[in-house]
Amino acid sequence: MNIKIRKGDTAEVISGRTEDKGKRGEVIKVLPEENRVVIQGVNLRTKHQKDVQSQGRTVSPGKVRFESSLHISNVMLVCPKCGKPSRVGVQIEGEKKSRICKKCNALIDE
Repeated sequence: MNIKIRKGDTAEVISGRTEDKGKRGEVIKVLPEENRVVIQGVNLRTKHQKDVQSQGRTVSPGKVRFESSLHISNVMLVCPKCGKPSRVGVQIEGEKKSRICKKCNALIDE
């Protein structure tokens, strides 16, 4: 599957958990093998960390909050020009491919 969302893009959650739906954030990581993305500040999880010693360093115990991944179908790219979530098209000019917004036909890659 061709993933049209890249690291550094702004994306909005369109479906899923109620508290995350409608949130926007920057894409931190794209996992193309699993068709998943990690968005900053969205889908927060809590991990209880034990006191661990390894290689002379200690990791402090406590609760660690981190962003978990979302399926790519549950997020939409936010167009930088119109500011709305929209589908992404690909425009081919010679050897160069560039992404365009389907709502306002603006170039996303600039």
